[in-house]
Amino acid sequence: MFIEANPYAYPYNGELRPDNTALLIIDMQIDFCGPGGYVDRMGYDLSLTRRAIEPIRSLLAVARAIPGFTIIHTREGHRPDLSDLPANKRWRSKQIGAEIGSAGPAGRILVRGEPGWQIIEELAPIEGEIIIDKPGKGSFYATDLDLVLRTRGIQNLILTGITTDVCVHTTMREANDRGYECLILEDCTGATDPDNRLAALKMVTMQGGVFGSVSDSTRTMEALGKLVGK
Repeated sequence: MFIEANPYAYPYNGELRPDNTALLIIDMQIDFCGPGGYVDRMGYDLSLTRRAIEPIRSLLAVARAIPGFTIIHTREGHRPDLSDLPANKRWRSKQIGAEIGSAGPAGRILVRGEPGWQIIEELAPIEGEIIIDKPGKGSFYATDLDLVLRTRGIQNLILTGITTDVCVHTTMREANDRGYECLILEDCTGATDPDNRLAALKMVTMQGGVFGSVSDSTRTMEALGKLVGK
């Protein structure tokens, strides 16, 4: 079974099954798409990251109806004492007016346990869904994501979330290097700059799909719907 995608039908080998495929929802947190959070404090248009919410919510409903299907959420954030926050990352955030660890309307910015660090209510994980807490942009760095995936026999990753050009793209590149077959859904991602989002998606399609393939929620839900009951 395949999902219609560009530049090739996904997965490459047609082995799309509930037991070997996972939906990865990256950093759909208040800090990235909610009022008073990190992105909002930096002065970006929240609608550019919030565009992903409704398509992901529809896709999530389909995935949750598939017995045995793996759903994974990630959250970016740092320890309350900021002992895992690199000095240059903190410095850069301060320059743009949203210093990581400082107090804001949604609590301390990008700090674990704070209101802004939480996943938004619309996409809140339910019992049985995995949450990966990460200190960096990529979901594999300093986490047990690879171990979780390999233990479950996952080969295919469907990537969604924010931002397209940073955390989602970094995770896709990390996954590609580890041999996972990757699909990114263009309407289920968002970025603080529309041109960056489009460029990130185009990068995936180069060289015959250098990092995987690109599709959307409609085509993916159509294919996943056929897995219900299998």
